[in-house]
Amino acid sequence: MKSVDRLVKEHDLIERGLALLETFVRRIESGQPVPDVFPAWASGFFARFADECHHAKEEDLFFPLLKEKGIPEDGGPIGVMLHEHDAGRDCVRRMLEASESDEFDAVRFATAAKEFVPLLRQHIFRENNVLFRMAGNVMSDSDDAEMDVRFRQAEQERGLAGMHERFESEVAGWEEKLT
Repeated sequence: MKSVDRLVKEHDLIERGLALLETFVRRIESGQPVPDVFPAWASGFFARFADECHHAKEEDLFFPLLKEKGIPEDGGPIGVMLHEHDAGRDCVRRMLEASESDEFDAVRFATAAKEFVPLLRQHIFRENNVLFRMAGNVMSDSDDAEMDVRFRQAEQERGLAGMHERFESEVAGWEEKLT
């Protein structure tokens, strides 16, 4: 399924960002020097790519189709995913606030990051292994093709075209610096 493959590919990049975030937090906790610009970059990556690009497509396009096809929101997997999106936004907001304070608040940043990493990893696991499999059972080939087109249109309309390539490059650069 093209549309699900696209979401899984985005998950892969988000997971690489989570690994970087973990490395950064370990450095903070062990007293190692850390790059000053990473906290703002990480907060921006998760707000812009994970939320504005990835989660927005799920919430605005993918989940409504799944609901139409009979997958429940209330008391069901879509409701869980939406709740986790909100919880993740709160963590990212706290990381951003810690990175934007007059003096970087490493403890506050690390605390929010340590909540965010397992939350998002479990979320991605559930989407990849439960919700996306359910989607494969209810979506037709034409539903999938239409969703893939709608994903591309949404990226164009929202000024998100090229974001994958940009963040792929930035994540690779941080992987070289931090690992």
